[in-house]
Amino acid sequence: MTGMKEGAGEDPFADPDPETDSDPETDSDDTARESNTATETNTMTETTSAQPSEIPMILRRDSVQDGRNRVPLFLQPDTKRDERDALHELEDRFDDDVSLTDLREALLLVGLADIDSVEETLREWGYGITFE
Repeated sequence: MTGMKEGAGEDPFADPDPETDSDPETDSDDTARESNTATETNTMTETTSAQPSEIPMILRRDSVQDGRNRVPLFLQPDTKRDERDALHELEDRFDDDVSLTDLREALLLVGLADIDSVEETLREWGYGITFE
């Protein structure tokens, strides 16, 4: 059984018979049209396909954990409160949800970019104290 009723019209899945459907005048036009379409498609693909690094991370990942290593993070209560406040502030600014994992990594990256401020905080916590 082919799934098509007899007399229901032409089979849209049938291969055309090259001897009956061939017209030399339209064949060259069709070939040129197909070639132009292929060229246009390749050009569009080249110009619209972005490298993975050009696509924002939140659009190219399947989950917030993609491409990340799990790192335990223990926070003091005041730091946890400030983190929560920062999360809410950024969600208000973006008018959208912000992943806590993304926020934490962004905070870490900003800290890495401003190592002097990190040093200052560590000194406040007691690093660098000498007892001579």
